[in-house]
Order: sequence, then structure tokens, then C-alpha cells
Amino acid sequence: MLDVVVYTTEPCGYCARVKMLLKAREIEFREVNLVSDPPGLQELAERTGMMTLPQVVIDGTLVGGYKETVAADESGRLDELLAA
Repeated sequence: MLDVVVYTTEPCGYCARVKMLLKAREIEFREVNLVSDPPGLQELAERTGMMTLPQVVIDGTLVGGYKETVAADESGRLDELLAA
């Protein structure tokens, strides 16, 4: 089974939207809320190069934030990552 992780914070409208997208597509994921973990957020930013949340990672591959995840869904890339 693939490891789909959604890194989030609160309040965050885009975080809620990306989770709704994944749920609508019946993609199981685990959420890591970094609201009270500044060192964790810094580590994530260093690892992915992104300073914003949400961040969607599938088996170690960064999909991106909300807009990138929607684009990946529309282009079929999301399905490709999930089929790997």
C-alpha cells in the first residue's frame, strides 16, 4: 500500500480542500498537522523546497500543494503516482 501523506496546518483552507479532493477520489492518506511543530515544518521545507502548506507526498515523491495536486489529478499524474 502506498504511503500518502498530507502535511497541513490550521487554519488552512487549501489544506481542507486538498483533503476533500483526496477523500472524494477515495485515496487513503495520513495527515501530519505541523501547526505546533515549527522544527518539523522547517525540516519539511528543507526536504521539499516548499515553504507553504499543504504538501502532498506519495511514497516520498512530492506532488505539491493544493493547486499542484489538482493539476496532477486533472492530468492523470496522480493516478500514475498511485499506480506505481
